[in-house]
Order: sequence, then C-alpha cells, then structure tokens
Amino acid sequence: MLPFLQLSKSLAKRGHRISFLSTLRNIQRLPKIPPHIAPLIDFVSLTLPKVDGLPENAEATPDLPKDQVQYLKVAFDRLGGPLENFLEKASPKPDWIILDFACHWVPKLASKFRVPCALLSVFTAPFLAFWRPSESISPGGDNVLEEFTAPPKGISFETSVAFRLHEARRVIRGYENNASGVCDADRLLLTIEGCRVVAPRSCRELHSDWLCYLQELYRKPVIPIGLLPPAPDDGAGVDATSNESNVFHWLAKQAPGSVVYVAFGSETVLSAEILHELAFGLELSRVAFLWVIRKPVDVAGEGKEILPEGFEDRTRDRGVIAMGWIDQLRVLAHASVGGCLTHSGWSSVIESLQFGHPLIMLPFIVDQGIIARVMEERRIGIEVPRNEEDGSFSREDLAKVIRLVMVEEEGNQFRSKARELKEIFGNKDYHERYVEEFVLYLRNQKEN
Repeated sequence: MLPFLQLSKSLAKRGHRISFLSTLRNIQRLPKIPPHIAPLIDFVSLTLPKVDGLPENAEATPDLPKDQVQYLKVAFDRLGGPLENFLEKASPKPDWIILDFACHWVPKLASKFRVPCALLSVFTAPFLAFWRPSESISPGGDNVLEEFTAPPKGISFETSVAFRLHEARRVIRGYENNASGVCDADRLLLTIEGCRVVAPRSCRELHSDWLCYLQELYRKPVIPIGLLPPAPDDGAGVDATSNESNVFHWLAKQAPGSVVYVAFGSETVLSAEILHELAFGLELSRVAFLWVIRKPVDVAGEGKEILPEGFEDRTRDRGVIAMGWIDQLRVLAHASVGGCLTHSGWSSVIESLQFGHPLIMLPFIVDQGIIARVMEERRIGIEVPRNEEDGSFSREDLAKVIRLVMVEEEGNQFRSKARELKEIFGNKDYHERYVEEFVLYLRNQKEN
C-alpha cells in the first residue's frame, strides 16, 4: 500500500488528481496526507465482499495466517462490480489505472471504458525475472527446483543471484492452485500481460541489466518508477508512545554508529525457535542493539515472555526491546544507529540505505532472498548463512555477521558502500525524476 501512496503523493505534487481505491480498513491504516496536496487525492473505499473462510475485518495479508490468505484473494477478485460502478460514474474518466499485481482482472474491465492500465510492481526487477507461466512449470516435476536455484535462463550478464533450495520449495507453492482459482504466478503474469507498461520499484543504478532483461522478456515498456523513498514526516499523525520515548532516550546515550537496529517487518511472524536463536545471536555479538518485535496475536500481555528466560536481564546494559509499532524512519535517522539486521523486505532495505546503513540480512518471505543476494553482490551487506535444506541458521553465525558488519575492520567495505549508496537511496529529488519520466510516458501514450 505505501509505495502506491508515495506515488500518489508524488503525482499530486505535480497537480494530477488521484483516486486511491482500496478497502476501508486498508485506507484507515495509511498515514495522513500533507494538507497542501490532500485535496488532490480522493480515497475511495470499496466494500470487501464476505467470503467463507475469511475472518471478519481481515483486509490485508498481515491480518491473516498464511493458509487463509487465499480467501482474501477470492474476496478481492469479487471487487469487479464496485470498480465497474466507480468507472461508470467517474466524470471525467481516469486517464490511467495504476494497479497492483494481484488485480489480474482489472485490465479487461478497464478496457470496457477505454482506460489503459499500468502495473506498479512493488517487487524488484530481479525478482520479477524468475517468474514463468504456470504451464511451463510442473510443481511435481523432477527439474522444477533447478528453474529457481540458478539465475534465469537467457540472462546475458554475470550474476549468481538465485533462490536457495529451501526458498525454491516455497516459490513453487506460488504455482499451486488456491481457493481463488488463479495461482499467484499466473496472477502476476496475467496482470503484466494486460498492462501497457510495467513500472517496477527499481532504479537503473541498481538494476539496469535486470530491467533490460525484463523488457526483452515482456516485450513491452519496462520503466522503473524509482525507489519512492518515504519522507521522515510520512508517519505524521501517529502519536509517540511511552515505549517510543524510552527508546529514543536510550539511543541518545549510545555512541555514534554503535547500535544495530533489528526489525523484520509487519508481515513476518517468527516462530519461538527463530526468536530465541536471534536473541542468543544478539547476545553473543556483544554489539548494542535496538530490537523491534511484532508481538504474535495469540500472546497476551507485553509479549516479552516469548524471549529466552533471562535474556533482557543479561543484555540490559547494551540492548533495548520494543514491542509493536515504532517510527522506523526516525530510528534510522538517529546518529547512534550504524547498521540494520533485516528480513530484506524491499521497503526496509530502501529505508535503511536511505540513511547509509549497511545490512545484515536474514530473509524469510519469497522475494526477500533475491533482494538479499543482489545487495550482497553489490557489497552493501552480508546474508546470514543458512541451511540449504530447511533455512535454519545458528546463533554463532548470526553473531559473527553482526560483528563483521558493525565492528570488524573487514566490514569497512560494507559500511563504506552503504554510505556511498545513501546518495542514491536518500535523494528524493533524484527519484522524482524517475516519476517524471513515468508521467511523461503515460501522457504521451494517452495522447497517441
């Protein structure tokens, strides 16, 4: 949602009118719009149909366990009626519809109103390069894992970026049937097929070769939209909590660049086993840390009881744990923070490098491994070693990588490269030029 909001704000600053369509609860989750552009962004709430198996008020993937996400797709696929009603009443009609990959049915519906579509891909260009139509992949085939554990076929440049074996097994699930009747891979590829242009959240300085490969693969324009970096005031309107006040009071006492910020995003739910290994790894590293933990929904109270017994007491002199939401941009901007232990979600990577922080990468969800490997190829950070079969990691390896990136002399190359890339990731004017290029394409295509 947030990249779409970032793009909406960027377009509104240019004087374009935006209709931002989503469900009510998703719209309510968004940060406030700056007053000077608020009149140009109209939030349109669509009522999500009731679907058997989908809990009430579940309107986004973080609201659901993995096995129930398929029912959310069923519900979203039934939004065709409300969208058609919106397009019928809209005056004037939209010039373009910019959509998410999951909405494979939108281009056909939009064509009834002669409105072209563009895909804004929150996935990076390297990740998109791996996906093929489901008819070319047999989930039970002998060689199917080889499709994903090696770089994509037809790549003309040097790279070792690919999925690990344990990741590839999860990727293949994207080719399996689900309750919606459309597997995730086909959902993405049908959307690409129906759109006139694909706009990945990428930039040429990072992904130039991959973007060229995608254009050859899709045989249509692939125009990077830039990184859409958030501004520090994007969390405006969210009141600071006492928890947050304590965090910044603690950060103010730490040496510059000494703290590793630990966070794994809003959609990653970690098991007790993984949480414990993370805790022991942080303890072994002897590096100061700020760890933000998403409390499992089934845990009562503060939730700190999910950590190893005695962990807080043993690390009290050099670590702070925050449960729940915290202003991540404000944390990353703090002078005491010197690196990030991250799941390698693309938004989190962008935000970390926006402030020049090197990465300690521990990916968990489908696209994150590819992001981590691209970052490692660029010497921006290091991925924590994992077991190829099951994806497990050891506290010893985690501690070693934390120290290498944060403290050891060998880590200077990563710290230096991250500071260098701050000039790309942190320059909003630079990324506005990518948006301008995209707008120029849309305008020219509409006029033609």
